[in-house]
Amino acid sequence: MATAEERLQALGLTLPEVSTPVANYVPAARTGNLLFVAGQVPRDASGAMITGKVGADMDVEAAYAAAQICGLYALAAAKAEIGGLDKVARVVRVMGLVNATPEFAQQPQVINGFSDLMVNVFGEAGRHARVAYGAGSLPGGAAVEVESLFEVAAS
Repeated sequence: MATAEERLQALGLTLPEVSTPVANYVPAARTGNLLFVAGQVPRDASGAMITGKVGADMDVEAAYAAAQICGLYALAAAKAEIGGLDKVARVVRVMGLVNATPEFAQQPQVINGFSDLMVNVFGEAGRHARVAYGAGSLPGGAAVEVESLFEVAAS
């Protein structure tokens, strides 16, 4: 059976460097067997934040891709905190925020970018409880921000 990192490689994906927090918080915090990963925003290959308002200047497909990038940053933060993705027992909960116009109503389709990545990497253990909200704005104009909670195998 392939490891989580082998599945990422098979998907042609690599983990980015963990983003440096822009305020007074840490990228991930572990308590017991729970790992809380701070909200992650999408960045392009140069490190610039992917910005936009979904429903105005960004479509669902581009926002889905941005949410997937948030997933890569979340996995990078998790790996940095616990030492390896194979220590993740399951993805427990995801909260996705979509910077959207007031009439936009496809937040779940956007956050599927994150959720689909988790299932592709962890299989059934990647299925999780989730909320997907629309937001009037996000920090730095980010198109999407996703916070996640992982269960970590006992060490």
